[in-house]
Amino acid sequence: MSGQRTQDVLVVGGGLVGLSAALLLRHHGLAVTVVERRTTTSPQPKARRFHVRTMEIFRELGLAPTVADAARDLAGHDHMAKGHTLADAEQLPLSWLPGGEQIEISPEPPCLIAQDVLEPVLRQAAVDAGADVRFGTELLGFEQTADEVVAQLPGQELRARYLVAADGARSGIREALGITRSGRGALGGQSVNVYFHADLADVVRGREFNLCQLDTGALASVDGRLRWVFMTSGADMDQDWPAVVRQALGVPAPDLEVLSVLPWQAEMLVADRYSAGRVHLAGDAAHVMPPFAASGANTGIADVHNLAWKLAAVLRGEAGERLLDSYDAERRPAGWFVADQSARRTANFSLTEVDPTLAHPFVLATQGFQYTEGALVPDGSVEPVTEFAPAGRVGVRVPHRRLTDGRSTLDLAGPGWAVLEGVDFLAPGERALLRPDHVVAWRGSTDPEKVRTGITGGRPAFST
Repeated sequence: MSGQRTQDVLVVGGGLVGLSAALLLRHHGLAVTVVERRTTTSPQPKARRFHVRTMEIFRELGLAPTVADAARDLAGHDHMAKGHTLADAEQLPLSWLPGGEQIEISPEPPCLIAQDVLEPVLRQAAVDAGADVRFGTELLGFEQTADEVVAQLPGQELRARYLVAADGARSGIREALGITRSGRGALGGQSVNVYFHADLADVVRGREFNLCQLDTGALASVDGRLRWVFMTSGADMDQDWPAVVRQALGVPAPDLEVLSVLPWQAEMLVADRYSAGRVHLAGDAAHVMPPFAASGANTGIADVHNLAWKLAAVLRGEAGERLLDSYDAERRPAGWFVADQSARRTANFSLTEVDPTLAHPFVLATQGFQYTEGALVPDGSVEPVTEFAPAGRVGVRVPHRRLTDGRSTLDLAGPGWAVLEGVDFLAPGERALLRPDHVVAWRGSTDPEKVRTGITGGRPAFST
């Protein structure tokens, strides 16, 4: 078996989270190898809604325009719809949020793009960025030493300083590490996704939507014209699915072709540890949640945004290895929070009513969960979740504000640190220290350089 020089990071899994991890690690200048046992990116639409927080991360990478261009088929499909069948469904207004807020929460709008369209974009971007991306390559096993992870690949042994496990809900890496999961478990009964082709452009024209709630299930738009996913409950797979779908549509759809029928079970499970030695879980390997808050992939991409800068700081000698302990301390509670919110929404799924005891939709869209411990200096502030009231609190993504040069406050940090002052949520003379992942790490009037080195335990390395 041939060997290879030690890589900085090995990423296992070439889906949305694994490819995003590769991009972010390359953004920080690390040598990265991605291995994926499948030979191609996902053939299924799966995830489709990417929140503003994910688009902010793509913005930092310079990819937001590319992703938006690839998403052009679903431009203008932000509405929801509801009806007995598709034929009589009505488009719902966008102002269904509490109070009908129409405020600019981000420099980037959310994006509707099917997973099977987005993954090839991320794969090519990762290759262009210099990542070694290997599809059709399965991780056969691995072991950890004091200094590295030794991975067994077909015909090769690959050594890496760290391993990111983005290998999905049935993560073999998580199981090999003996990491258990906790949570609500299975939610409700079995469900089925019917992926089909049918030209419904004339049927939905003027009533375009992302998701349409029907009497017998829900219809998701994949490209707004030809590609659709019908989601319904039940465990009986032996049905006349074209007939079932036509009944839900309420139109003949003579060209309807069912491409796949996939059973699935809504679950809420979160790993009891996100890290074990030099291995870190991310995405579905760390947390699974129901799809109705559209937060699974978004939360996974936020995981690796958090992890990438910390791995880079340690590998460059700018931080001690204790910094990596903050990944679990920050992202595991965040993963639990979002998974729990998704589970609660599943229990009372509605497109037209908002439960005031749930987190505000903008809190989920901006990944507004507050870290209370980790790579920061807590100050006792509390970020509300049932209302959207960002105020630059420690442990939360910095609020979006337009700067005099047209940039956003979110453009100041990443891939380095930054210091912010002179904005409306800071008192005169007060400054905020922004981490590379745009999170406020500290607020005060002392020397932010000393604060940063105290947080990371390493040498100074940030810009103002």
